[in-house]
Amino acid sequence: MLAPKALLDALSDQASRLFSSDTAQPRAELESQFKVLMQGAFSKLDLVSRDEFDSQMVVLARTRARLEALEQQVAELEARLAPTAQQD
Repeated sequence: MLAPKALLDALSDQASRLFSSDTAQPRAELESQFKVLMQGAFSKLDLVSRDEFDSQMVVLARTRARLEALEQQVAELEARLAPTAQQD
């Protein structure tokens, strides 16, 4: 995987070559080529899709709620055991 600076430099070089060509390309073709260029650059990064991110956020929220419930149960058990420990 390229370092971020190297990736941006390579992307910049390719984009400047794409937009500085002597032939007049239609806007749609330039957009298409730039999209392919950007997708290639993004594929070299450790990125996740929005769907994967959203599904992991749901998992995290459920895990956080379960952790809070377990913390409350532990606190209740400790409170019940505290008077018993003081009597001994």
